[in-house]
Amino acid sequence: MRCFPSVVTFALLGVLCLVHLSGQARPVQVGLCTPLRNIEAAKAAGFDYLELGTSEIAALADADFEKAAADIKQLGLPIPATNLFLPAALKVTGPQIDREQQMAYVRKAFDRLSRLGTQIVVFGSGGARRIPDGFSKDEGFKQLVEFGRRIAPEARSRGITVVIEPLRREETNIINSAAEGLALVEAIDDPNFQLMIDFYHLASEREDPAIVLRANQHIRHLHMANPQGRVYPLEWEEYDYAPFFANLRKIGYDKRISVEASAKDFPSEAPRAIALLRRAFQP
Repeated sequence: MRCFPSVVTFALLGVLCLVHLSGQARPVQVGLCTPLRNIEAAKAAGFDYLELGTSEIAALADADFEKAAADIKQLGLPIPATNLFLPAALKVTGPQIDREQQMAYVRKAFDRLSRLGTQIVVFGSGGARRIPDGFSKDEGFKQLVEFGRRIAPEARSRGITVVIEPLRREETNIINSAAEGLALVEAIDDPNFQLMIDFYHLASEREDPAIVLRANQHIRHLHMANPQGRVYPLEWEEYDYAPFFANLRKIGYDKRISVEASAKDFPSEAPRAIALLRRAFQP
């Protein structure tokens, strides 16, 4: 007489399989920072998602935004993150800030991004946050704290988290390191204002990748480029990437990483960069 597995046996095997899978870290998604005009090329290259420019989206006329939203929906790639938060003319430090103008822009931008399904807004905006000559850096930091505390509830109401992006000194004169970004996040003390790390800026500032371990509870997003020319990362041996990704694996980072770089041959280089970054998170 042949014996067949019982229904109960199959059920138990299914449960064990689900338990095993649930214990595995989900793969990190690889996206591309890109303007609207390049979204179709990004999909063709194999990116998991797009990271568009907030200021580009906010500046569109209503009819143009509706068309862009329809084009994005038809394309079928999600927009979970955006960058280029504030136009340079919208100052958030210095003696000429206009809080009402800031909030009008932020609300319009967040309203549009929420329609696109955006969850992370990267706050780089080196020009907007640059402290004017002769203005106190301590006062500028306080203004950033106050701005963060004002916009975080607006972000929260739309399912968005703002993440501060430390930028190299050539691009701004405040929040140049992940350690300084972490200090800002801790001063604002709001769950919807957190930290991201761009490897290009981290390497340019010669910051110790161990900051990943210290900031692990606050890191929500990453940007990536080969610091030698700010080009696509293509080979593991081209730069010392290992300590950075080892620390990310150590903290169990499982969110997203966006390529923000230039390419000489996009159709060829983009898939290689995607493959490299996916391997970088594997044990």
